Amino acid sequence: MARVSVFGIGYTGTVSAACLAEQGHEVIAVDIDPAKVEAINQGRSPIVEEGLAELVSSNQKEGRLSATTNIAAAVAASEVSIVCVGTPSEPNGAIGLSQVRALCVAIGQAIADKPGFHSIVMRSTLVPGTMETVCVPEIERASGLAAGKTFGVGYFPEFLREGSAIKDYFEPCLVVYGSMDEATQGMLADFNASFAVEHHAVDMRTAEMIKYTSNSWRAAKITFANEIGNIAKSVGVDGQKVMKILCSDDKISMSPYFLRPGFSFGGSCLPKDVRALRFLADERGVGAPLLDGIMAANENQVARAEALVRKFDGKTVGMVGVSFKPATDDLRESPLADLAKRLVDAGYAVKIYDPFVKAAFDDRMAGAGRGNDKVENLEEKLVGDLSELIALSDIIVVGHRYEEAVGPLSAILGEKPMVDLTRVEPGKVSGDAYEGICW
Repeated sequence: MARVSVFGIGYTGTVSAACLAEQGHEVIAVDIDPAKVEAINQGRSPIVEEGLAELVSSNQKEGRLSATTNIAAAVAASEVSIVCVGTPSEPNGAIGLSQVRALCVAIGQAIADKPGFHSIVMRSTLVPGTMETVCVPEIERASGLAAGKTFGVGYFPEFLREGSAIKDYFEPCLVVYGSMDEATQGMLADFNASFAVEHHAVDMRTAEMIKYTSNSWRAAKITFANEIGNIAKSVGVDGQKVMKILCSDDKISMSPYFLRPGFSFGGSCLPKDVRALRFLADERGVGAPLLDGIMAANENQVARAEALVRKFDGKTVGMVGVSFKPATDDLRESPLADLAKRLVDAGYAVKIYDPFVKAAFDDRMAGAGRGNDKVENLEEKLVGDLSELIALSDIIVVGHRYEEAVGPLSAILGEKPMVDLTRVEPGKVSGDAYEGICW
């Protein structure tokens, strides 16, 4: 069991301190508010949360939970400090880091002359990069020590819901943590060892991003459900019934497939149906700003892809895929066709490898090129052999991930300029001669 100091006797801090103590760790809670400290030392919870009062009381009586206002004493008596202070919004919407900065300095000063290795773990919600650019430099300046070498650093976001926080702690939906050193990583793994859920050990910046993504995703789901509810009510339909039935579909509607960052959507259904629902909302006098933003965001992704192509030198672009999705010759509202038009209009010569579209033309099918209203002389731009496309092109744009194309495209990664909209190689990130649209 570890000796832990938890900074911030607020919602997250009190729950974390009490639950760590319940797990058998020796916990010191730290706050500048004497009333909160006194409450903990008297076995009382300073906040209302189901089951928390009992945990605070029992663990205080057992001697596993205490509190103090003395930062240096708490650090001296512990192996790891967990920071749970607030990061409220600034007037401009930016994250407020005054409490985090102050504690980084104070804890840094406390470990300066402390013998032995001490780990500092942040649970406060921090925008990606804050650990690296703010927290670590502040602690290093205050302590004179080196992060990841002479003291440990980690980020361990919480996913606790008020009203069910104790249950969420012991039955987590998600366990994510990152660190700069093995000692801190091992400690975070030990804290979560008893939980029957996959551990996601990642870099700290990714852990920071996951926390913000989780909260924003929940906010987006609530907003989406409310917009659907408002539109449904305007046409005499029960919106809750609609959403309940929708959520019963885990094959398409709730599938993680559609939560994979990449290129824009297209086709005969999604664009027209979003537009129609937006029109209905306007017609009924119901605001639907989230739906309004969907099409704008979708178009922005096409513009983003064009901008990535323009970063590279060259005048001939070879595109892998032009239909609205792989394994079809359908070009209706294809974002790749839109991208091809943008590039042609910008003066690029465009060549296209799309076996399904080419097969339709080669077989003289009546529907060959169906839905194409973007790319002039499409048939002339089609190339049947991928190696020929690669040889003809200065820049490659990968729009579809065809299995037969993976090997040849992987072989030129980093050699020939490539804009990847689908991720040829899992784990590959942007670098020299390679730009992934979202990675």
